Amino acid sequence: MNDTTPRAGAKDFKPYVAADRVLPEFTLKAVVAGAFFGVLFGAATVYLALKAGLTVSASIPIAVIAISLGRKVLKTNILENNIIQTAGSAGESIAAGVVFTLPGFLFLSTNPATGQSVGAGYFNYLTLFLLSLVGGVLGVLMMIPLRRSLIVKEHGQLQYPEGAACASVLIAGDKGGDFAKTAFQGVGLALVYAILQKVFHVIAESPAWVTRQANKWLPSATVNGEITPEYLGVGYIIGPRIGGVLVAGGVLAWLGLIPLLAVLVPPDAIAEQLVKLGMMRDLATAGGPGGWDPAAHAFANVPNAIYRAYIRQIGAGAVAAGGFITLVKTLPTIWSSLRDSIRSLKGSRAGDRAVARTERDLSFVTVIVGSVGLVVVLTLLPIVPGRTLLNKFFIALLVIVFGFIFVTVSSRIVGLIGSSSNPISGMTIATLMATAMVFVGLSWTGSAYEPMALVVGGMVCIAAANAGATSQDLKTGFLVGATPRLQQLSLFVGAVFASLVIGLTVQLLDKPTAEQAAQGIVHAIGSEKFPAPQATLMATLIKGLLSLNLDWTFVLVGVFLSVTMELCGVKSLSFAVGAYLPLSTTLPIFAGGALKGVVDWLAQRRGEKVEESELGGGSLFATGLVAGGALMGVIVALLQVNDGVDRFFATRLNLQPALTRMLGASGYELLGVGFFALLGLALFRAGRKSRVSLD
Repeated sequence: MNDTTPRAGAKDFKPYVAADRVLPEFTLKAVVAGAFFGVLFGAATVYLALKAGLTVSASIPIAVIAISLGRKVLKTNILENNIIQTAGSAGESIAAGVVFTLPGFLFLSTNPATGQSVGAGYFNYLTLFLLSLVGGVLGVLMMIPLRRSLIVKEHGQLQYPEGAACASVLIAGDKGGDFAKTAFQGVGLALVYAILQKVFHVIAESPAWVTRQANKWLPSATVNGEITPEYLGVGYIIGPRIGGVLVAGGVLAWLGLIPLLAVLVPPDAIAEQLVKLGMMRDLATAGGPGGWDPAAHAFANVPNAIYRAYIRQIGAGAVAAGGFITLVKTLPTIWSSLRDSIRSLKGSRAGDRAVARTERDLSFVTVIVGSVGLVVVLTLLPIVPGRTLLNKFFIALLVIVFGFIFVTVSSRIVGLIGSSSNPISGMTIATLMATAMVFVGLSWTGSAYEPMALVVGGMVCIAAANAGATSQDLKTGFLVGATPRLQQLSLFVGAVFASLVIGLTVQLLDKPTAEQAAQGIVHAIGSEKFPAPQATLMATLIKGLLSLNLDWTFVLVGVFLSVTMELCGVKSLSFAVGAYLPLSTTLPIFAGGALKGVVDWLAQRRGEKVEESELGGGSLFATGLVAGGALMGVIVALLQVNDGVDRFFATRLNLQPALTRMLGASGYELLGVGFFALLGLALFRAGRKSRVSLD
């Protein structure tokens, strides 16, 4: 880091821009640019989180872009660039919270009268927009009184690593550093690759090797991968350790459990389980996951049928246990967070109001009025789940209470270990369990109350995710010398604009393609294209807690898988997510992580400095791959909503049939693997380039 991030306490700290120096800050061009990037990265995060259940922090990429555009196009100063990244980062964090929970409306218990989920009626744009906005605003509101306690007073103890890295980027940019070129190269290459893959289909989307059911040694085993630039980039960013644990869960599921179950469980029993789960109508009807043939009593795709019937429930139990274990391990941090926050609120007096520009926050009155306003909105609007006004008022109070608790917890945790390690899933699971216990105590049981429980969990998840990002932004502002009040205003602006587009993106991605509609698929979310693993898990937990229809046998297998991993010293949550997701998702992510491991190993062997995780050339290039690949995925998905465009893509631009005739099916898939290898080579070369200096 640079000399502006000392380990000393706040009293002796001097920000990069002195408190008595006044520069343009909350300007129209900075706010508009920040809102634009919030919308952009919010949409990309929705796409990536629905596909892989993973997100990548947007703060540093936006800071990188801001210093480049600011210097060459917008003519902005460092404080305006800070506003750009502050407003922009809200989009990514809110999108993550939304996608991890609110698609769960589609996976709640089925209404016998309609044949759809009891929450399907709430999965509309207005409800998604409102809940996104309420959760995002709540995360910012609760951080206003906590800023001085956590960001300022504990400057020497809570480092907020992403916030400090962002400050380093902005300061280096102000001094003339050039970070953006490498990131933009990654974006450009990812866009070209994604066009070849998703539009022209020159590159196979998911090359696969599947053994036959009759294979003597390993029946119905599957090795496949969605060879996309965003997965490769994500893997490089998270590194070989997490990537290896993630793919280990997939290896166990697809090369261990599925072949074992394929031998032990007859096809009719698998089909009966799929009927029980509502994925098939009955044993006499063809179709469903795996392609059931009632005449032959067999599946066309046995691995997929077993995955849907058993593995996803085992994975759900593993993820729930992993999230809960992670939360329990942070209990000391939770306790200290609550204790210190209460002390800081008691110690705040009117006479303590800051005079210096760098100490001006929005008033505590804003927090009170805003919280009351959120309660009123959740209580009175008919688009919010709830059978009566009293029901709605009660869940609004639960949102405020649990929101304050876990916003505090989230802020302190990211200060210690960074946003990427923030156990948001664990906090959401804990919220759902506590909410369910309250509901059961009030005799609010049954499927009718499931959407209400999901609202509480969803709002707290969004608020905690946004609070973690907000904390990093406020730390960045503290280091560079920003005005906190203006940062907080920009966070509200970012939350509003991001919420406008997040719900729209979710709804558009949920629309099935013509091919999916022909298969009887009503919602693309929940299908193989967008599995939405966290949201499915949250819905599964709610159903199990309130409707008592959970297959506890399979869930407990997953629970003890996570316990076993923890006893072996492995972080169970990453392993559990890998067991839940298809191997096609985790394998290319592991490839990116392995590349990062090779780059670091070569650097150490040659006595070079290992690149910093967020600021090295390889990581910036990988960030570009994630942004470019995810954005092209969103664009193509939005274009395919129109049936005419979808047919044009399928008939006029699709080169897959011609390439398959020329190369054969295996040759076509190998061609895709070759393109993916070339993409990996480009990432490797970027990682091996000279390190970006922060001095």
